[in-house]
Amino acid sequence: MFSRANRVCVRSFATVAPARAPLVIKNNRILASVILSRAPQITRDSTPFEKAYFDYKEKLERQNATTFPTEFYFKKGSLAERRWKEEEEARRAAMADPATSLTDATAQTQAHFEQTDAAAAQMNKVELTSRLTEADEKKVVKSLDRALQRTLYLVVHKPEDAQQPWQFPQGQIDSSEYLHEAAERQLGEDCGKDIDVWFVGRQPISYYKQTAGKSSDGSGSKTFFMKARVYAGQVQPSKQVSDFAWVTKDELPNYLSTEYYNAIKDSLSEL
Repeated sequence: MFSRANRVCVRSFATVAPARAPLVIKNNRILASVILSRAPQITRDSTPFEKAYFDYKEKLERQNATTFPTEFYFKKGSLAERRWKEEEEARRAAMADPATSLTDATAQTQAHFEQTDAAAAQMNKVELTSRLTEADEKKVVKSLDRALQRTLYLVVHKPEDAQQPWQFPQGQIDSSEYLHEAAERQLGEDCGKDIDVWFVGRQPISYYKQTAGKSSDGSGSKTFFMKARVYAGQVQPSKQVSDFAWVTKDELPNYLSTEYYNAIKDSLSEL
């Protein structure tokens, strides 16, 4: 049995690192994959039910609220006081009409006020930018500036994989690697180093088993999916990757095979 000094001595004489050996278990190649996502950048549009709920809650709070001290906040006869009174009249009318929300009533009053008093409108003008970007209008799927209300997922195209050309970045794990190490290495090999990524954990969130009959090389495979987030940068595809796309969950079935997508769909966010 070697002592610690002998083990250090033997290690110091090693000059060639052992070659990486692919990990194969019971005739199944073990693959590590990365489900790389970009979180939503803006809040999504409310559904009709959510709009009705928030309007009901706002009206209920207004009904139980104390009287607003107008004289304390507005100078008598000022432009601000006149504008507030017009908005308050619209709110009272909306309280009596279940079909009109307080938000819509206030917006209509503000639009009328801007039309009648152009000078005041210029002083208090607020411009809202569009929730659709240029990438949305031009349908540029390689841009991270699209679908800002939804989560985007990275898929890459590998022509050499005839069974699954579109896939998440993935590759074979070496016998000396952990799953998260292989996934991080494969992501760098496929997509370059100019991308800031954070791996959520070291445990896979899903897996996909491919039988030997459907595999391109006649052997089966098990793919374990790791979860990661992208914060900055962009994909610089390698020679093995001919194309890539940032797509939503609804768009993934247009790229991935049915079996592949069904294996991971429950692990993906709907937003």
